[in-house]
Amino acid sequence: MLLNSEPAWLSIELTGLTLAKFRIQPFFSQNQQDKFTSVCMQPTTIPSSTPLLTGLSAEAKNLIIEILSFCQAHSDEKFVRKYAIYFREGTSEYDAYGVDPQLTVGKVKELSGRKEITIDLLLEAAPELLKSGKQEEAMFLLLLVEKNLKQLEAHHYANISKWFEVGIINWAQCDMLCAKILPWFFLKKMVPLSNLAEWQKSPFRFQRRAIAVPLIKLLKSTDDYSQFFELITPLMMDTERVVHQGLGWFLRESWKKQPAQTEEFLMGWKDQSARLIFQYATEKMTKEQRLRFRKSK
Repeated sequence: MLLNSEPAWLSIELTGLTLAKFRIQPFFSQNQQDKFTSVCMQPTTIPSSTPLLTGLSAEAKNLIIEILSFCQAHSDEKFVRKYAIYFREGTSEYDAYGVDPQLTVGKVKELSGRKEITIDLLLEAAPELLKSGKQEEAMFLLLLVEKNLKQLEAHHYANISKWFEVGIINWAQCDMLCAKILPWFFLKKMVPLSNLAEWQKSPFRFQRRAIAVPLIKLLKSTDDYSQFFELITPLMMDTERVVHQGLGWFLRESWKKQPAQTEEFLMGWKDQSARLIFQYATEKMTKEQRLRFRKSK
């Protein structure tokens, strides 16, 4: 059954990977979903020699065309239907070909086995793959970069930071980037964690979300979470739902490992910040524990 009127734990599997578990309510009625799917399934022209690909190397052009050709050849409405209902804002947030995730994983494995698919080639192709808005194009990029993490160097961080200006338009793309790629720079000490502070006032909401979510991968690296809390403090009054969700997710995970530090931080914001943050952050607490973080009357 595709739609369910009750919220449920759902493992959203995108490109064959279980990204994260969320308590999700489908956002569309069946009629709305049919309209949404018909928009997503409209064909996209493959830019073989169009101005869209000017200024790129032949290798980058070939990679982009191969990915787009693959996506069009394997588009399937049933996969658009399967995932579309979990994106709150319709086609502005989720626009897909509908490629079977297992086919995508297989193609990524094939491409990553080629010596010519380097991190520099991927970063050259990235703006074109992101700006179309198509889900699979972004996921191909993210998965291929993940396969080449060991090639990343400190100067690549600035390049990847610009992706939010071009694409990264939904939580799935953002969280894939945050879970698989961004933490590498910090865990390998290539980039200071303090660099994330530059994103605190970003006009792009998913870039602001991308301050909290990568920190989840760093929770095992230290017992002192003060720097983490310092980084997210300016976001605690953010107005965007996707930022609230990212903050709550991080705080839930930090509470599991350092409950005392996390509770002290939460207590300072319980009367000011969005309740959605606390809904996520306190999800694993007992009922009695959660009551402590109710907003004062």
